[in-house]
Amino acid sequence: MSTSRREFLMVGTKLLVMTAATRSALAHVLAGTPEQVDTYTAAEHWWAMVIDIEKCIGGGNCVKACKDENDVLNEPMYFRTWVERYHVNSADAEHPVVDSPNGAYDGFPEAYAEGEGKTFFVPKMCNHCVDSPCTQVCPVGATFVTVDGVVLVDKEYCIGCRYCVQACPYGCRYIDPRTHTADKCTLCYHRITKGLLPACVEVCPTGARQLADLKNPRDPVHEFLRTHPIQVLKPQMATGAKIFYNGLDGAVR
Repeated sequence: MSTSRREFLMVGTKLLVMTAATRSALAHVLAGTPEQVDTYTAAEHWWAMVIDIEKCIGGGNCVKACKDENDVLNEPMYFRTWVERYHVNSADAEHPVVDSPNGAYDGFPEAYAEGEGKTFFVPKMCNHCVDSPCTQVCPVGATFVTVDGVVLVDKEYCIGCRYCVQACPYGCRYIDPRTHTADKCTLCYHRITKGLLPACVEVCPTGARQLADLKNPRDPVHEFLRTHPIQVLKPQMATGAKIFYNGLDGAVR
């Protein structure tokens, strides 16, 4: 059987394209690690975050820093992290009043006088779940979990179908109108793989947010988790959430 030169070149081109696509897919699945430094080994880390409710003052620095660092659309309803204020009246503790003006980007206006009940702030974000519903429903594999436990979105794969937005029990995803792809907190992956802190952690004036490496035996988070009543949001969802809260009131949904 003879093969013309043109046919030979066409087959070769297809093989090259297929090989490039295979390399891209393999890199997406195994790495998922943009902007890593040479000394970073993903398998040596397992990232989480601890949020101490008792320290949060609702100043909004974290929200501003997140938007600036990650080029989040600076309009209401577009947040990778936000803060909610809960006011619990002793007369009706089961129905707290919850507000979050512009995600707490500019903090909170005074609304409650002392003695009117209990007021506290709850920062929220992607929970980087071990068994994340968003990864399970993505039809193209655009949402994936990295080797070091961070849930990311590959915008080159994402088709903007919104399945992940609907599946997330924490309401932490949205469709970016500029790219028409899913967006959410990345735990500032481009920073932590360089040995830096997430932007929200770095600017918190009270240390309410702490990045945690659960694979690092020297990380003080282990002692903190052992000695404090740690909770996660919506534990009944069994997602393996890795945003751990200290001092979380039972009124928080």
